[in-house]
Order: sequence, then structure tokens, then C-alpha cells
Amino acid sequence: MLGARTQGGWRALRRCASLPRAVRLRVREALGAREAADAVRVQGWVRSVRSQKEVLFLHINDGSSLEHLQVVANPSLENRVLTFGSAVEVQGKLVKSPHRKQNMELQAETIRVVGPCDIWSFPLKMKERHPLEYVRQFPHLRCRNNTLGSLLRIRSEATAAIHSFFQDNGYVHIHTPIITSNDCEGAGELFQIEASSEVRESAEKTHFFNVPAFLTVSGQLHLEVMAGAFTHVFTFGPTFRAENSQSRRHLAEFYMVEAELSFTESLQDIMQVMEDLFKTVTSTVLSRCPHDVELFHKYVAPAQKDRLEQILKNKFVTISYSEAVEILKQASQTFTFKPEWGCDLQTEHEKYLVKHCGEIPVFVINYPYDLKPFYMRDNEDGPQHTVAAVDLLVPGIGELCGGSLREERLPFLESRLQRLGLTDAYQWYLDLRKFGSVPHGGFGMGFERYLQYILGVDNIKDVIPFPRFSHSCLL
Repeated sequence: MLGARTQGGWRALRRCASLPRAVRLRVREALGAREAADAVRVQGWVRSVRSQKEVLFLHINDGSSLEHLQVVANPSLENRVLTFGSAVEVQGKLVKSPHRKQNMELQAETIRVVGPCDIWSFPLKMKERHPLEYVRQFPHLRCRNNTLGSLLRIRSEATAAIHSFFQDNGYVHIHTPIITSNDCEGAGELFQIEASSEVRESAEKTHFFNVPAFLTVSGQLHLEVMAGAFTHVFTFGPTFRAENSQSRRHLAEFYMVEAELSFTESLQDIMQVMEDLFKTVTSTVLSRCPHDVELFHKYVAPAQKDRLEQILKNKFVTISYSEAVEILKQASQTFTFKPEWGCDLQTEHEKYLVKHCGEIPVFVINYPYDLKPFYMRDNEDGPQHTVAAVDLLVPGIGELCGGSLREERLPFLESRLQRLGLTDAYQWYLDLRKFGSVPHGGFGMGFERYLQYILGVDNIKDVIPFPRFSHSCLL
């Protein structure tokens, strides 16, 4: 069917014979049409050209679909600039295709080359399946590759599904700041913001904002502010980590989905939202982007489809951090990092735990007090002192989500900030506990890591629109 967003919709097509100008259709709309139409205009880029003695065949795509629209034309319409990669506008009749693999095709009456393409210097070649490693070299052109085109459509649908999930469940969307003075994670891996040299000189060496400012690593603390007025809030935006790593797992810039829930005293409540979010968004992506997802599951990660379907049917497993350490200690596998209580779980540990639990996502709860940031709620247990924290581990990746109950009790929070020497910096955060404080908690999920997992992509840099593999690769 034609999308509702087409101006005039299908009713316009039924009147197209009397229209002075052809109705413009997206490729996806043309392929899904149920009726023929006499005057249609399609714009896009040529993906293949095949000229025979009596007929000219083109395949064009405009990014709306993985599948291309076949154009059938008289050879007289061919010209030297009608090549692979060129931008074209085709006008003609939309008719039923005689081929079983395609519903409709376009019988061209006119073909106009809007933008020619130099095929000799164009790095993407017709009918070649370029590996992801190759197209990474061309961050400005790689979106024209089929695999990356599918990735970007999936990314768009997943973004919409995340917003729909939270809005359908009564959450208020908050735009949290990108420039901040807070270090939410406390790891010190921050990009500091500085004005240009001219501005710095005129400011007589003072900070632009009068205090040191950084690119945000998380919107959580700002969400907690909003959670004092709205019981359910979320944010979805860019975050930054100054980790100078070129590994397959790390990005300097990535998107985070974060949520906060007020009036909750149960870590299980937070975990349920995490599980529901994962399953709802994944089911939506699988149903709305079947062909795009199939491309990844066929050529990139052949077994991922079955694994995802199995995960969606099963309840996630829950174990404590202490149980996780015991499982690791009893493992026959030799780890690079020896598992010990009080030490953070490494990626190799996380992957093993998921495998041990049957390749089902695993919640690990109640981490050591000293491992986690100041805002996590003290469990007041002993002798192994823990906080009400949770990490969600998934097969092949490790940590996907992290969350906790927040420390809402003023004396506990004051004591910890004082020990860390952070009382002055977080006086505003203490104020939140003085004026109508309630039990609350929240979590965050790395969007690119989520996409990496559901698609089975090995390198996280292959699920972002513009890869940054070196400082010279920035656009």
C-alpha cells in the first residue's frame, strides 16, 4: 500500500490521468502500489543499468526501501551520463510487473539525469558486495551501500519505537543538556569545552561558563531533577566519552536512552522496564524492517534471527553479583582477569555469565558499594557491602544496560559525598533530597550497542552514521 504521508495519497493516483503533472512517489510506495497508474514520477539514484537491443533496464533507489524499483525504457532514452550512481528523475506509467520478485515496475516515458556520477572514480561499484571494512574508508559515501542503507532505516525505526514505548507508558520526554559541569559516571573520561583562542584571550583566562564545562557522559542527574516533578521521564540523546580507544566496542560519541521512575522502592520495577523496552523495540524493528534486518541476519550474522526470537520468548535471568563471582570462580575457563569479589566484571566475565545461563540476557544485581557511583542506594547489608545496582548482560556483547535505585535518604547521601570530597559540587543534588524527595531509580541503555547486538554486527563503529576511526576521519 502507499504510505499515508504521500500528499494526496492513492486518491491522487486515480485522478492522475487528468493531472498536468505526474504524481511523485517514493520507491517504497511504488513497489507497494496495488493498482497501475498512468502518470507517476520517481526520483532516486541508479543502482544498475542494463541496455539491450530493444529495451533499457534501470534499477533505482531513493533510500526508502532495500528493494529497488525496476524501470523499463526504450533504448532511445539512454545517454552517456545515465550511469550507476547518477541521480535521476523518471516519469512514466506504473504497471504490474511480469516478474514474480517484484510487484510493480515503471515504464519510463522520460528519464532526466539530475546529477551525473563519475563511475571511474566512484569507490562503490555496481553489483559488488563491498565488505564493511571497505566502506568504512568512505564515511561520506558509505550510506549509499545497501548494508549501511538498511542499518540507517533500522536505526530510524528503532529510534521511533523507543519514543513510542515511553510515550505509550506515560513518560515525559526531557531534553537534557549536552554541555554540563557534571561528571555523572565519575570516571573522569570527559571532553572539556573550551572557547576559541580569541575568546579565551578576551575573557582574560576565565572559563566561558565561569566553571569548567564538559560534553555530557549521561543525562541521568538532570533527569533526576525532572523526576522531582514528573513521576516518569526519559531522554534520548548524544553522550561522549574521552576514551582514546580504537577497539570494536568503544565510541567517543554515542546515543543513550535513559529513564527515571519516581515512587519506586523496587529494583525489580526498574528491571521490568528494561526488559519490556528491549523486547518491545526489538519486536517492532523485526516487524517493520523485515527485509533490512534479514540482510544482516543473512550476510553478517546468520544465526542471530533464531537467537533473537528465542530471547523474545523467554524471561530474562536474574543473579546477584556475589552469585556471578562464584560462577566465574568455578568456571573451567581461564580468564585474563581473575574474578574476585569487589572487582568489576570484565567483558570476558559478562559473556561467560550469559553463556552459563543459557544464552539468555542476564540481570546482575547488588554490586559492591565501592564499585559504583555515589548516587546508588546503599543496601545496608554486610559484611559484603552492596548497593541496589543492576546491569543487563546480553549474549556476545556483555553489558547493554545499567541502572540502580537512587539514594534518596539525605544523611546517607551527605555522608558519601563528604567522604568523596564532592559536597560543594553537588549541593544542588542534596537539595533534591530536602524538598519532597521520594524513592526513585532509573537506567540507561547504549543505543549503538543495542543495534550492534540485535543485528549481530562485530564492530560497533558499523552501526553509526558517520564512523570516526581516527582523528583525521572526522567530517
